[in-house]
This record gives sequence, structure tokens and C-alpha cells, in this order.
Amino acid sequence: MKIATWNINGVKARIGNLCQWLEQSAPDIACLQEIKSQDEGFPRMEIEALGYHVETHGQKGFNGVALLSKMKPDEVNRGLPGDDSDEQARFIEGVFSVQGGVLRVCSLYLPNGNPPDDPVKYPYKLAWMARLQSFAESRLALEEPFILAGDYNVIPEPFDCFDPKVWEGDALFLPKTRNAFRQLENLGLTDAVRATDDESKLYSFWDYQAGAWPKNNGIRIDHLMLSPEAADRLTATEIEKHVRSWEKPSDHVPVCGWFDFAA
Repeated sequence: MKIATWNINGVKARIGNLCQWLEQSAPDIACLQEIKSQDEGFPRMEIEALGYHVETHGQKGFNGVALLSKMKPDEVNRGLPGDDSDEQARFIEGVFSVQGGVLRVCSLYLPNGNPPDDPVKYPYKLAWMARLQSFAESRLALEEPFILAGDYNVIPEPFDCFDPKVWEGDALFLPKTRNAFRQLENLGLTDAVRATDDESKLYSFWDYQAGAWPKNNGIRIDHLMLSPEAADRLTATEIEKHVRSWEKPSDHVPVCGWFDFAA
């Protein structure tokens, strides 16, 4: 089973690229972020025509997440628990039947947090990460295959960016941000890409500005975080960076993992 995460940066603007990618890459489950679309405006017909079931949690013009899957989920949960006042559409969970039990897959779009001295934005990012940790703890207790996939807006380590000095004052790379990410890992979650590849210059995002893509000035902020039961079934990963060279690309590329759920 192939499971992918991709910040599409506007599904309506990128529907051609999305359909091309679904046909070529053929993930079994695709987790999208930043769809920037309300649920009723999501271009589901084009995606359903390719054989995918569509579940969305959107809002007008900003944020928004989606799950596209070749099998219909048994259950769908929208919104990250822990703050009923949070109206930002950043989280969706699907529960799927697989051989031997169930698989839980979440698509998440973690807050950017910049500028870090903003009295609202960075505290919201850290609070959201604390809620995510509590949620992950509750799901890990089920001892099921569980995948937290998405745009984390976190650069975990210095070698996950082209130049740490450029990012040292950014909310994506601040010590508190990276510490919160490590706390997730310390729960027992595995970073799928780093479990299969320890090379530097593995990036999932290149800014549109300053020639970042041709210079390969990227960062790795899109992650598949796996429960022990999912990590045991991981067989390979790939960052599909060629998608960044397509016409009118997202500034992110898909990050994919392959899993053997036949065991």
C-alpha cells in the first residue's frame, strides 16, 4: 500500500497537476493539505473519475485538508481535538480496513507560526503541537497502525535545510518548535523518511522566490510519522521531487511511503 502526503497549495489552481500525479503515482491513500477550498467547492468529480473516494475538511480561501483513497474509509473524523474554539480546518482522520485490522491515517496542516514574535501566531503553533501530542498519545494507546501525515511546518534537524543560518530565527526551526517535534518522536513515532534514508539534501519544499528550486535551496517539512505498528510494515519511502518541475507547481512535493499490510 502506497500512502502519500502533499501540500497542494490550492487544489483548484493545481487540479491538473493533482490528476496527473494521481494517475502516474497512483497512491492508495493521498493526504492533501492547504486545499484552500470549502467542502462544497472541492473538485471531487475529477478525482472520483480516477477511482478515488474523497473526504475533505475545508474552509474558504485558507488551510483545508483532504483524504483521497482507493477504498472508502470506515470512519472519518474532522478537526484536531482539544480546542472547540479552533475553527481552522487543519486536521482530518480516516479509518480504513486492512488485512489483520484497521489503519488510521491523518492528514494534518500544522500552523506556520511566523512571525515568531507575533502574540497569537507562534503560541497557536505550539498549542496546536501540544494538542497533536495528546491526540497521538490517545491513538498510540490503541496499538494499531497509525500514520500522521502532513505539512508539519517543522524542520527537524539542521541537515533538513540547505542552510541552517538562514532559518535559525524562523518559527519552523526555533528550538521550541523542534523540541515539540522531538516530543512527538519520543512518544514512539517514527519519521518514515529518516527511517529509510539518512542522506542530507532531502527536501520537500522549495520557495517560489530567489531561485530556490534550481539552486536546490530546500527544506524538509512534510513528514509521515508512524506508530510502531505502522513502522513495522514500512518497506520504502520516496520524495517525488520531480513534481516541483511541473508547470504551475506547488512549492511542496509529495512524500510517499510503501507499507506491507498483508503481514
